[in-house]
Amino acid sequence: MMTEVQRKAEHPVAGALDRFFQLRENKTGIRVEVLAGVTTYLTMAYIIFVNPAILSQTGMDFGAVFVATCLAAAISTAIMGLYANYPVALAPGMGLNAYFAFVAVPQFGGDWRTALGCVFLSGVLFLALSLSPLREWLINSFPRSQKNAIAAGIGFFLALVGLKNAGIVVADPVTLVKLGPITAPALFAAGGFVALVGLSARRVPGAIILSVLGVTALAVGLGLQPFEGIAAAPPSLAPTFMQMDLVHAAQAGFVTIVFVFLLVDLLDTAGTLVSVAARAKMLDADGKLPRLRKAMVADSAASIIGATLGTSTTTSYIESAAGVDAGGRTGLTAVVVALLFLVSLFLAPLAQAVPLYATAPALIFVACLMARGLGEIEWDDLTEAVPAIVTALAIPLTFSIASGIGLGFLTYAAVKILAGRVREANGAVLIIAVAFAIKLALE
Repeated sequence: MMTEVQRKAEHPVAGALDRFFQLRENKTGIRVEVLAGVTTYLTMAYIIFVNPAILSQTGMDFGAVFVATCLAAAISTAIMGLYANYPVALAPGMGLNAYFAFVAVPQFGGDWRTALGCVFLSGVLFLALSLSPLREWLINSFPRSQKNAIAAGIGFFLALVGLKNAGIVVADPVTLVKLGPITAPALFAAGGFVALVGLSARRVPGAIILSVLGVTALAVGLGLQPFEGIAAAPPSLAPTFMQMDLVHAAQAGFVTIVFVFLLVDLLDTAGTLVSVAARAKMLDADGKLPRLRKAMVADSAASIIGATLGTSTTTSYIESAAGVDAGGRTGLTAVVVALLFLVSLFLAPLAQAVPLYATAPALIFVACLMARGLGEIEWDDLTEAVPAIVTALAIPLTFSIASGIGLGFLTYAAVKILAGRVREANGAVLIIAVAFAIKLALE
């Protein structure tokens, strides 16, 4: 407890921050929160290089996507910190950006504006769910094994994209895929991945971004990649700002795309918030998350904001756990991350110098982290394990998160019914299974 003399001697700004973020109540301080914010930023700053590299392959302007990525992360993270008072940072989600670029946009004939419209609509639906009692029912309705399988499947999807971008895996007319030729990009990506794993094992902050920048520096140094500097004024946001096509996105034929963006964002957000809160020992006596509604509202608003600016689904990042491990306990940590993303706006020349194969190690490493959920599956229960594996394998092999989820839920429902355990296949599971079966029948 502070004495009255100490309170009077306290700097007005420090006192205001203490009261607003409830620092003392959370047993933390400004210095600790700032350090935690810097730590979280370093672990997820790779997104400012990776996201534009992925989305620009759809024809979107690289510079505009870079600015949209930084602004979406900054604004959304600030809302999470100021409104929900959580040490959780947000940015365009890995996995969903790949789904946006390589599944949704091609399905729309290359029209990325319609894909942005789908992201916007999914955010609006997510916001409506966050404000309603359906939120908890929907989250709790999905089997834990399927939640873990979806995360792992998206990870494998990311890994396939990363291996393809590095040239390590290439197409083959007979075997579908095969090992690619030994090239400089493939070797650089492989070396970057090994270095990344080594740095992470040593708990080096910012290991992912160090790997991306290291491979880029090597490519630039050998004359394989042009370099135009590190910092400059931010590029124009105009090419992507307010470019979402809501008219076409609202058509009935695109409901599957909207549903996938919504479902994955919902599950990812819930899982991330609970994981980070548990790590920070912020769960209440019943194991529930305090201020859950505010946190979900902040996250759902992030997707709306991101789509408006011109990027794929913006969501909570599990990398926020790094800041929590560094002592972050309040929204001040998130505000620091938001400010650092604003500073990142001036790093566009550096981002444009990063080749696709330099981001490949990050994609593959994130895939490895996402695959950890498979270890939590009840392998002794075939009615849980088999559908989970179907989901995890179907997502990358069909190159579609929607198809993978649909096949997994269809398998889950059928297996539970045939095993005489129909009660375990609850309403939400059966609805998704039937809907996917109808979709397959109509195709």
